[in-house]
Amino acid sequence: MIHLSEAAIAEFKRTQSKHPGASFRLGVAAGGCIEFYYTMAWDEVDSSKDPQGVALTDQIINCQGIQVTIAPQHQPYLNGLTLDYTEDLMGGGFRFHNPNAVNCCECGNSFAVSSSSPAVPKSSPAQEQLAFGQGNRLGLDELLSNG
Repeated sequence: MIHLSEAAIAEFKRTQSKHPGASFRLGVAAGGCIEFYYTMAWDEVDSSKDPQGVALTDQIINCQGIQVTIAPQHQPYLNGLTLDYTEDLMGGGFRFHNPNAVNCCECGNSFAVSSSSPAVPKSSPAQEQLAFGQGNRLGLDELLSNG
C-alpha cells in the first residue's frame, strides 16, 4: 500500500486535468547513483491493455480519489511508500519516504534496498526521462512535459 499526502493529492489533481483519460503510473527502475530511482508517468490508453490503459497484471490503488498504477514487479519496492509534495522558494516537488530504502545518495535521486530484494527491470526511455527520487524537488508538470 502506498500513501499520498494531502499536498501530493492536490498536485496530482491539478496535473491530472492536463491528461484526461490517462492513468498515473508509479514505478522503480534500475540505475541512478546507488541502485534504483523512482519513475512517474501518465499512461495513455493502449489498445493492448484494458480500457483504463493499464496492463491486466498491474495493481491499481485508489489513494483518496487518485488512481495509481503499479506494475507487479515494482510493488515490493513501493510497499509502505509515502509520497509528499512541498513548495518553497526554489519551487515545488515531490518527496519520497520509503521504508524499504536502506540508503539514499547525496543527490537524492536514487536509493538502495537490501540485497534480498528482487531485481527490477529497466524502465522504458520515456519513464527514464521522468525519473526523480527521494529528495529531488522537480515538479510534476516539468517532468511530464518531457515525455
